[in-house]
Amino acid sequence: MPRSRARSSRGRRTLSPALTLIVLVAIALYVAWTYLGPSAGVTDATAPTVPDAADPRFSAAESLAALGALPVKGKSPMTGYDREGSFGSAWTDVDDNGCDTRNDILQRDLEEYVARDACVVVTGTLISPYTGDSIDFERGIDTSAEVQIDHVVALANAWQTGAVALTKAERTALANDPLNLFAVDGASNSQKGAGDAATWLPSSKAFRCVYVEHQVAVKAKYELWVTKAEKAAMSRILENC
Repeated sequence: MPRSRARSSRGRRTLSPALTLIVLVAIALYVAWTYLGPSAGVTDATAPTVPDAADPRFSAAESLAALGALPVKGKSPMTGYDREGSFGSAWTDVDDNGCDTRNDILQRDLEEYVARDACVVVTGTLISPYTGDSIDFERGIDTSAEVQIDHVVALANAWQTGAVALTKAERTALANDPLNLFAVDGASNSQKGAGDAATWLPSSKAFRCVYVEHQVAVKAKYELWVTKAEKAAMSRILENC
């Protein structure tokens, strides 16, 4: 028995401290690569911040699958469309928290904001997701329009792609859904108008994947359709995300 223990002791090998450290680092790198991808630990300084409250949205792969399931049709006429008559009063307090939707989104998307009565945002800083530019927001007759709330799927576009068949309550929900809203620079919102992905995309290419993912998520959630040109434009973006 003593010889057997002696042979067992001589046969056991241990790693040196340096080699142990190398092995542990290699394991950590493998785990990071496997679960986080090759960009783990790398940030894109040019990509605007995406408001967490705007999620959940589809991933690029899920968006492509969801896009493939959306009906493809031409746009319906604008007959009967009225912003307030069709989608409710602008920025209704749909969640009964005492703040209208505009101020809810400003509080979500602006940094270091100051709010009056815990609701009305009077100052703050916006990094517009559509351009990446910083805007010092100040509430006022001549300044509030510098920061606007964009409907990712424009309401007129929604009307022409199926929202006409929704109930008034469903359309009001669509108009105030955080998934469909971003605080952005006023110039981009004015330039976009009622455009879809075939006619307008954010100038910040770093944000285009997120933008289109939100459009697909909104259209799927409210059972809207896409046009042929719109679907092709969305697919081109998502295939490169």
